[in-house]
This record gives sequence, structure tokens and C-alpha cells, in this order.
Amino acid sequence: MAAGGAEERGGLEVAVRGRLRILRERWRRRTRERGVNTAFAGPSPPSFPEEAEKVSALQTLPIDVQLNIMSYLSPQDLCHLGSTSCYWRAAVQDPLLWRYFLLRDLPFWTSVDWKSLPDVEIFNKAFSEVSDNALYDYMAVYKKSCPQSRRMKSSRPRYGAVTSFLQSLVTQAEPRFAMFGPGLEELDDSLVQKMMTCPEILLLAGLPQRQIHGIGSGVSFQLNNNQKFNILTLYSTTSAERRRAKAEQAVAVNKMFYQESSIIGSQQAVHYSVIAQVKKVCEVVDGFIYVANAEAHKKHDRQEELARILAMIDPALGPPNRPLLVLSCVSHADVKRIPCVYMAHQLQLNLLHQPWMVQDTVAATLAGLLNGIEWLLEEENCKNAQ
Repeated sequence: MAAGGAEERGGLEVAVRGRLRILRERWRRRTRERGVNTAFAGPSPPSFPEEAEKVSALQTLPIDVQLNIMSYLSPQDLCHLGSTSCYWRAAVQDPLLWRYFLLRDLPFWTSVDWKSLPDVEIFNKAFSEVSDNALYDYMAVYKKSCPQSRRMKSSRPRYGAVTSFLQSLVTQAEPRFAMFGPGLEELDDSLVQKMMTCPEILLLAGLPQRQIHGIGSGVSFQLNNNQKFNILTLYSTTSAERRRAKAEQAVAVNKMFYQESSIIGSQQAVHYSVIAQVKKVCEVVDGFIYVANAEAHKKHDRQEELARILAMIDPALGPPNRPLLVLSCVSHADVKRIPCVYMAHQLQLNLLHQPWMVQDTVAATLAGLLNGIEWLLEEENCKNAQ
């Protein structure tokens, strides 16, 4: 999906420049024609403001400079620019311009969710196929998908002091989340170990009394708003087997799942089910945290990962609307990562029916983790309110 991204953006940039040049020539021609018609027609009635608009200094700049200036503007700034004149209104609504911005910016977005994931056709459709009658409103797609725009239009209050105050009035069980996935075991830095040893970021609140046979009680953490939550970490196998596999640079056998075969039509399909101990976890937790390995230099079997995610969130094991947080994790900030939008498509999260979010995370610093946890708690709080 990401292959050829630079070439695609380069081609789009050339196409956008061409469209802007055509737009400016049309605007100049209409302006000249309007001036000629006015000269022959004599005095005319008062014109609308858009008919009387003057050429601004910005419009006289070379097209390349105009595009470069627009590349520094936020979506909101571009919309404000479009309200200043007919020329800029047409320029900032050009679908190729927004497709260029979309493909340029989305690799740097740090989160995407079930409401904002751009359609995969945006990546696959060659820019030469996009016309004035394009199927997609790329401006609307950008504004819907951009994390800054999502935060601005979110009507849900931030999970903070109000929630903490209300919870102080009513005693209730801590929300519990099951955390699993290859990112827990394959990275050079341990996400769980960092979570356990960084009280300045995530305060350790102790071990609860509720036990699950064969799994344990998990660990309770506390956010800075005093909200507590519990995480049950599920590893694929024992610590000794994981260490041995890492030393041998092999893949440890995942003992959380077992394969089952079924016949669909004339073909045999293989899917996963969870073992008995994990099933007990899935029956009692309020949501799931999947830690994905987002390091670009490693090989990943996303189809296999999706099959295991589906086994964990199986509606037969609990409420179907429990939220799923995907931590798209790398060891260090300088490791090249798979962008979160690409991760969501690789895992085919659009096939899921419950709320989900992909959040970029760094194991060594826990960057991005709190954003993901806050989203998970907000979704759980919203679900309980309903």
C-alpha cells in the first residue's frame, strides 16, 4: 500500500500545479471579459462583492509558490483562505489538492479510529484516474481523518476531573482490559516493563483481589485524574519459551489459541479459538488492547493477527461492543514505523463491528500510550452510560 508513495505524491504535485495554473487562467480570462463587457455596457448596477474583488498579491505569485504556501496551512486555515475570494474558494476545493495533502500527511498521523479511517481506494486509485467527477470528496475525507480535526469536532468531553468526581460518589469495579499481541514479545524494549517502572507517566496502583485461574489478577494502574483500571497481560507462551525463541531468533508457538477447521461451500476454512483460561478472561473484561509490532523492517503476518484478534473479541464470549485499542508499537522513536493508517488497513480493522482505535506508541518512552488508554476509558464510560 505504501510502496511508491513518494512517486505518487510527486505525480500528484505536478497534477495539482497544472490544475492551479488552469484555474488561474480561467479566473483571469473571466476578469478580463467582465472588464470589457463593463466598458461597452456603460454604467452598471452595483455588483456583488465577488464580482468586484481585486487581485491580491498572493494570487499573482507563481503557482509553485502558492502551492508551497498552502502546504504549510492547516485544514482550518485552508478553509479560511477559501472564504476570501472566488479564486481561492475554487483553489482550496480542488479534489487533487486535498488528495495530495491526504497522501502527504497521513503517514505522520499518530492515530486513526473506526469513524475516521480513509477508504483503501484512496491509496490504490492512480491520480491520473481522478477527474472533476471523482467519486471521493477528498477535502471531506481529510477533515474527517485528520487527528486535529477529530479532536476539534469531538462533542465528548475529555476524560478528566468530572469523571473522577462522579466516580468518587459511586463505588464501582475498575474497568478491566485484556492486553495481548506480538508487540509484547518481539520488540527490543518491553512495553509492560516500562509501564511497571514509570510512575511519572503511569502510576502503579497495586494488585486487585479478583483472580482468574491460570491467568492471575492483572495489574492496576492509575491515571493522573485518579481513575483506576486493570490490565491483564496475556503472553503467547511461558517466559522461558519466549526467551529461548528470542535467543534462537525463532517464533515461539502461540499457546493462547488452537486452530479449528470448518467447511464453507467447497473450501476448508481455518480459524482460531482461545484456550479455556483465555476464554475466562474474554468473558469478564471490558475491552481489549492489542499490541502490534509496527517496525517496518520486520516481517508480519497480518492475516494471522486478524484471525487471533477475531478469536479474542468473539461476540460469543461477551458483549459485542467492547472497544479495541491497537497500540501500533515500535521499540524506539528512531525506528522506522508502519503508519497507523496503513496498520489499520493491514489488520483489516474496518471489518470489525465494535469501536476501535490505532494509536502510535513507543515502548522505550511510552509515548502515545496515555492517549490510547484515555480513549479506551472514554469508550468504556460511554458504553456504560448507554
